Amino acid sequence: MNDDLTIVVTAGLLATATGLLGPFLVLRRVALMSDAVSHAVLPGIVLAFLLTQTRAPLPIVLGAGLFAILCVLAVDALRATGLVRSDAAIALVFPALFALGVIGITRYASGAHLDLDSTIYGEIAFAPFRTLEFGGIEVASSVVALGAVALGNLALVTALWKELKATSFDPEFSLTIGISPTALSRILLVAVAVTAVTAFESVGAILVVSMLIVPATTAYLLTNRLWAMLAIAVGIGWACAAGGYSAALAIDASIAGAMGLVAAACFTFALLFGPQYGLLARRWQRRARRRTTARSFAAEDVAAAG
Repeated sequence: MNDDLTIVVTAGLLATATGLLGPFLVLRRVALMSDAVSHAVLPGIVLAFLLTQTRAPLPIVLGAGLFAILCVLAVDALRATGLVRSDAAIALVFPALFALGVIGITRYASGAHLDLDSTIYGEIAFAPFRTLEFGGIEVASSVVALGAVALGNLALVTALWKELKATSFDPEFSLTIGISPTALSRILLVAVAVTAVTAFESVGAILVVSMLIVPATTAYLLTNRLWAMLAIAVGIGWACAAGGYSAALAIDASIAGAMGLVAAACFTFALLFGPQYGLLARRWQRRARRRTTARSFAAEDVAAAG
């Protein structure tokens, strides 16, 4: 697999992994969880360094993953109290964990020169240079890791499809039929945390957040069916991977940034031209309703005059 294809496939597998989870986050109104996780992992990085005295990727990612899961569980626990809304819960938890990480660096690891850009906020352009060998064939480690995460997310969504669907659309009804919205929410958010932390080193936090939120939100504007929303989100993600990489080569710009901009362009197109929720479609529908109302009043006036 050449370098160009490796980068596109890495981004596409990320799009698959996030596209399977993103629509559920949008429906549950916790889409910013990925951004929260990207900040909340900082104390995990510091803790891993203090315990191992190394900046090797594996312990750093494990430490980050621990605090990512802690972040999502804390957010969900606050939401479950009913006293704090989802956005407020996110805004309460991740600044606290991020501040804890900053204090940890300044107090205990100020001389360690922790390079967060290389250890957790990676660069997708480097994906072809990190390889594993299988049967004498070199494969990019990012392809293996994100492929495994995508398969895991597919298995999770398939196994819990009815439960995830029920708790996303009607949590109160779910309780009456014996499905716990809290348990499903925690399972989903832990899957998001694992996906995000696995992808951070390979592709970077900006691309993870973009792929988790923007394609899912775009799909939300294009369809009312959940399965179609997931399929569209994954498809848009792959289009962003290929189109963004081509654009980055053409203008000699950041690959992750170009992919994010393509995703934003897809959302803008859906916002304007979506068949049901697009701004132009809604404007046309309002005009059609006004014309229908005007005709009804005119017919009533004619009938009254007659």
